[in-house]
Amino acid sequence: MPKDDVNLLKTGSADKWKRIGTSRRAGILVPLFSVYSKDSVGIGDLGDVELLADLCAKTGASILQFLPMNEIGSTFCPYDAVSSFAIEPSYISLSKLPKHTTSGKAVEAGIDKARKAYPAGPGHVDYAIKDEKREILYQAYLEDDVENSAEFRKFVESNKYWIDDFALYKALKSRYAGKPWYEWPEEHKRRDPKALQAFRKECRREVEFHKWVQHVAFRQFTGARKYAAEKGILLKGDLPILISRDSADVWSRPEFFKLDFLAGAPPDMYCAKGQRWGMPTYDWDAIADDKFRYVKEKLKFAENFYDIIRVDHVVGLFRIWSIPSNDPAENEGLNGVFDPADENIWGKHGRALLSVMLENTDMLLCAEDLGMIPKDCPATLKEFGVPGNDVQRWVKDWAKRHDFLPPGEYRKLSVAMLSTHDTTNWAAWWENEAGTVDEALFARKCRERGIDFGRIRENLFDMSRSRHGRLRWQDNVNSKEMYVQILEKREEEVKDFIDLYENSYHEKEKLWKQLGLKGAMRETSDAEIVGAALEITLSSNSIFCIELIIDYLYKAGLFRGDPYQYRINKPGTVARTNWSLRLPVALEELLENKLCKDIRKIIVSSGRAG
Repeated sequence: MPKDDVNLLKTGSADKWKRIGTSRRAGILVPLFSVYSKDSVGIGDLGDVELLADLCAKTGASILQFLPMNEIGSTFCPYDAVSSFAIEPSYISLSKLPKHTTSGKAVEAGIDKARKAYPAGPGHVDYAIKDEKREILYQAYLEDDVENSAEFRKFVESNKYWIDDFALYKALKSRYAGKPWYEWPEEHKRRDPKALQAFRKECRREVEFHKWVQHVAFRQFTGARKYAAEKGILLKGDLPILISRDSADVWSRPEFFKLDFLAGAPPDMYCAKGQRWGMPTYDWDAIADDKFRYVKEKLKFAENFYDIIRVDHVVGLFRIWSIPSNDPAENEGLNGVFDPADENIWGKHGRALLSVMLENTDMLLCAEDLGMIPKDCPATLKEFGVPGNDVQRWVKDWAKRHDFLPPGEYRKLSVAMLSTHDTTNWAAWWENEAGTVDEALFARKCRERGIDFGRIRENLFDMSRSRHGRLRWQDNVNSKEMYVQILEKREEEVKDFIDLYENSYHEKEKLWKQLGLKGAMRETSDAEIVGAALEITLSSNSIFCIELIIDYLYKAGLFRGDPYQYRINKPGTVARTNWSLRLPVALEELLENKLCKDIRKIIVSSGRAG
């Protein structure tokens, strides 16, 4: 039994584990924008959740996980949302709108037009569908008898904490042609009560429309959850740690944010200048003075939809990299500091915030605990019974064996997976990244040590097999001693270079042994190789194994060409290919594919079938 084994019913999350059970489960992570059906228009929607629940039931998976469903801004990034509460309106199913709201000719014509202009299919989502859907929804709103709807009034009253300000923010944003709130006229930017009241009265219908949209989304989402529950499927959501600077949250509660600072990440071995994310950091003292109501209300709203919630960037609850907002953008994360500054209180800080969350929700918390982890974080998660993430490509003994851990050595208190939304899919990792080092990183290290990168690159790496900014080792660089000799440095001068070598040289060959496949190692991924990789995580000690749907589809050979192009997001970039990838098949077709039986077979054999 692994040394880190834990009795889940003796942790701080014991009540949550009792509710959902402590048996090992399998799940599927699905970005809703990536799917489509015969009924969806331009983008996957809440009506498609029922088909996804059917997919889980058919494959033996019992957890259906989504990326954040919050309303997105101009970058279309769900982790840079305009509200911690509001649901993205694009996800509203037009086919599931109340019949009396779609009977008008304007609504019918709008839906027909949108369906032709934004057809479903492989490729990428065109987010212009959002504006198109908004027009259709507005026509549907005009057909509804909102004034006499007790259900609508109850929804608004139950969500008063956030929805009044959100609807006002949306209406004002329309008034000012989409400009961020901090560029509005002073009376609206600074929330002058008389000015806001006058605007609310003048634009009553538009403000009410935004509340109506959220009511429709809420009703569809809760209906989808009920359908999933009837199938025995748990829904898992995602709670972003940060919120966009241009958001209803920041506009309505600026005292909760340190607007002179931006969140990011410090310089490390992958990013020489660190990272500058652009979202403001929290003023936790101000939030605490309000008895953490902001945090509690987020959880309260999420509970309407989810059984389990992933806490994004959980290390940010312990400390977060904070960059002065007036620091030149080209410096990225160079000039930041950790907040809180005192490392001695990081553990207490994170523990206090996680305690508030645990005590104010029935949802099971999971944590995204990747990257540089403060020393108190793992112990706190273990004590509280909060699973972290074990991503197969990084579950290694980095210090001694320099090899992948066997499935039995994964943490029990973890969610095992092959890939995340921020990484390449597993096939792309296997073909392009496994057994390589990052070229930009290696070049930077050479410059810092006065090493001729051009000469070294030719002597160490096989450029015919190096692509996408990754350098593949030459097979004949087969010893640390030879490597150091080529570097022309003393071993004690290049310990970090040696660490790179020992953890990446013949990395594919090492994993090939664990995959247990016959014959010589194959460079190109195929259905058999992906299937064997899936079996590793499914057979692991982890309490949950939740795989990105793309990795499952690779088992069926449904993607064509270089797998590197099929990724959800490339961190540090803004591009139309981020947060927009669509699957190569419709959900109805996928449900009839032999893949469902193949997935069920490996899930059943792993002992995780729901």
